[in-house]
Amino acid sequence: MESETLNAAGIAAAYDFSIWSLFLRADVIVKAVMIALIVASVWCWAIIFEKVRRLRRLNADASSFEDRFWSGGSLDELYDNMGAQPRDPMSAVFSAAMREWRRSADAGYSTPAVGSSLMERVGRVMDVTVNREIERVERQLTILASTGSTAPFIGLFGTVWGIMNSFQAISITKNTSLAVVAPGIAEALFATALGLVAAIPAVIAYNKISKDVDRYASRLDDFANEFSAIISRQLEGRE
Repeated sequence: MESETLNAAGIAAAYDFSIWSLFLRADVIVKAVMIALIVASVWCWAIIFEKVRRLRRLNADASSFEDRFWSGGSLDELYDNMGAQPRDPMSAVFSAAMREWRRSADAGYSTPAVGSSLMERVGRVMDVTVNREIERVERQLTILASTGSTAPFIGLFGTVWGIMNSFQAISITKNTSLAVVAPGIAEALFATALGLVAAIPAVIAYNKISKDVDRYASRLDDFANEFSAIISRQLEGRE
């Protein structure tokens, strides 16, 4: 027992199992897998931070716009003050509806059919704007989903390749001792660990951000429905 303990201690001393050493000693294929997983992890974290920051800003901008919208002021004045480039999706939805409203103002509202046609166009314009703005918010989320689903398998490929190298070392040296097998197995397991490090945050972040985006999309849809009701009441008052 003492000899086995001394032997294991000698192996641990002979080989450096630090992360950097495992990377340097790895096969070129395993190194490529590790680099790919590290790049994917960094890319995912950059997307996560950007999406979290952007969603916070969008919700803050939406709250600010709703305060101005429901303040009781003139909608025409609010639209004029916004300018040609709305700064957030909710303002863009409002701007698109007001633009269509003004374009159709010269047609008059003398008949219910004209008002119904206008309501249909305004509703369609707002739906298109909501879908376009949400598509922009969701951009790059597929990278998180792809990383979360593929990174473990990429890491597993590096693991299999590293274990194959270990068996080749056993075949060449005709030695089955731990000193021969341990380095290759350690490199292989390190590739698996990197795959999990890349995949787990990506999956968690994708689920969380997707739910937040859905909640924000519902907020835009609710505003569009409320604004449609306001326009409908104004049309009924003019007929």
